[in-house]
Order: sequence, then C-alpha cells, then structure tokens
Amino acid sequence: MKVNGTHYRSLWWDDAKGALQIIDQRWLPHDFRVQSVETLEDFAAAIVEMRVRGAPLIGATAAYGMALAMKLDPSDAHMNKVWEYLNATRPTAINLRWALNRCQAALLPLAEADRAAAALRLAHEIADEDVEINRNIGLNGLELIRDIAAKKPAGEPVRLLTHCNAGWIATVDWGTATSPMYHAHDEGIPLHIWVDETRPRNQGALTSWELGSHGIPHTYITDNAGGHLMQNGQVDMVITGTDRTTRRGDVCNKIGTYLKALAAKDNGVPFYVALPSPTIDWTVDDGVADIPIEERNARETTHIQGLAPDGQIGEVQVTPMGTPGGNPAFDVTPNRLVTGLITERGVCPATAEGLAGLFPEMAQAAE
Repeated sequence: MKVNGTHYRSLWWDDAKGALQIIDQRWLPHDFRVQSVETLEDFAAAIVEMRVRGAPLIGATAAYGMALAMKLDPSDAHMNKVWEYLNATRPTAINLRWALNRCQAALLPLAEADRAAAALRLAHEIADEDVEINRNIGLNGLELIRDIAAKKPAGEPVRLLTHCNAGWIATVDWGTATSPMYHAHDEGIPLHIWVDETRPRNQGALTSWELGSHGIPHTYITDNAGGHLMQNGQVDMVITGTDRTTRRGDVCNKIGTYLKALAAKDNGVPFYVALPSPTIDWTVDDGVADIPIEERNARETTHIQGLAPDGQIGEVQVTPMGTPGGNPAFDVTPNRLVTGLITERGVCPATAEGLAGLFPEMAQAAE
C-alpha cells in the first residue's frame, strides 16, 4: 500500500544497514516514523510495545529476529534461547509461535555455518508469503462484496463495519480484513466503511489513516455505535481480522469483537473473519477455554494519546487519580456467531469440517 504516493511494506530489510526497518506504529496516525531494529532487545521491545502489531506482522518480525540471532550466534543453545525470549513477548497471537517454530525446524538440521544466511532467506520468504496470502484473502472476500453490490441500487455503497486494525500495517502488506476493501475499491465498487475506534489503543484510527490514504470513504465511530447502525439497517456486512482461530473456527481477536458478533447475529448481519492460515491454531478446539488472553498495561485504558492543538503528540489521563484500569486485550467469538472465514484458499464455514476442507494437510498434520 502507499503512504503519500510511495509504496511501503510494514517492514523491510535494509541490506546496507544489515537491519530490519519497521514503521513505528505507536505514532500513527499523526506521525509516520521508520525505525531500524538492530538488536534482539529491539526486536522484543518492538513487539511488546506494539511498534509492530497485528498477528501476521508479529510473525514476520519474529522471523527476522531469528535471522539476527543466527548472525550473532548460530548455536542450537542460542536458537532455543531466542525462541523462548521472543515467544514470551505476546501470548495471544499464534503467528509469533508459528514463525519461530518454522524457523527452528528449518535451521536445526543445517550446519551452524549455514544458518545465518538461511535464516535471512527464510524471513524474506515468510514476509513474501504473507503478502500473497493477504492478496488472495482480498480476492476471495471481493466475491462477497460483489454479491452485496449486485443487489443494491446503482451507485449505492456497500456498507462494511470493521473492528480494530486488520489493515496492511498489521500485516506485511494488503491487510486481512481490509484487503477485500482495497480490491473492491480498486474495481470501482462504491464502499463506505464504518471504522470502530477500538479502545483502548484506538487502532481504528490506523484503519482510518489507511483507508483515507487509499481514497476509500469511511466514518470513524465509537465502539458502542455498531449495534445501533446494524439495528437501523446501515451495515451490510461486518468483517474483522483474527489473532488466533481454533481448529473448529472460534475466533480470538481484539477486545470488543465478540460484542460486534452478537449485535450482527441479533440483526441478521453477516459476520465474516479474514483468516490467514498461519493464524489457525490446530492444537486448540475451544477458544474460550484454551486461548490465553493477554492482559496489557492498565495505563492503556486510563490514558489516551492524541494530537494536541499545538501539533504535538501527547498523552492525557481520562480517569480519576487512583482509579485502577483493567485491560484484557482480546476476546473470543464462538464459531456459532461467525458467518464464514475468508482464507487465502477460499471462504468456508467456521467449523472444523470447513477449515479441514480447505487445509486438509494442516488438519491431518495436527492429528
């Protein structure tokens, strides 16, 4: 996708610096900053502090972290230590563990002298694969948008509601939930996107920044407005991303997703989830019981960052002094509330049979 007319990925390798470059998302949407990630401590901090965020992007970042680790010390002991170190940074998004496991499995059989170069090639491969996965999610989701558009009066937009930021800056490129939007807009289908603010970190502002940069009409709304819009027939489809999806189709995503799914179910609005296959956790069946929910720093709920009248980015407290804040970062939407899963291989029901039908080799390998 583009920023001020220039194409960017959310991360890229700088050969001259021998280091990963990332868009530091803490400052978006008000300031576009690029950071060089040059130490293992930088990699861990980038993930923990959400300089990079979104399950697919976290996975790609971890792969580059392993590449740096192998350059510093290609031993088995160091590889295992870095696996533990990076895996502990965020507990919910499964792509992190998936990428680290993939790196470990590919590198352990190699001679130590060959591991650094192989690890960097694998990180590039994982990043490129993510771009292609998300592009295909967009093409498959486009079919759903086309179907809705075909039933509308000429010129009337397809109205989509999304939660959090499942956009290109949450992946290497294209995004998951936004990819169908970009494809539909580029095809000339009129769209209007309702963008949830997604407290506490207001990641909806990142989605608005993305959509605005691409010229897609949208409106930024409070998290609690979605149900009202659905009741009044102003939402044709909800589409979100996911940080981990179980083998039976339970979806773990940014806190508040479950409430949107309940409202959609009550109002007969289709609720779709854009799902890249690395985000499927084939080892878990019951998402509510078995997916660990990250509890983040309470300051994210008691304070909010924004742009001051003087043009400076700052933080203000929104709670009374001494009031504690709770901050569960994700919730789980049971598969019964999900209309369908949009994957790189097609759209399927949110069921064990649906996922296994599209990804039989993965389902069988997990048995």
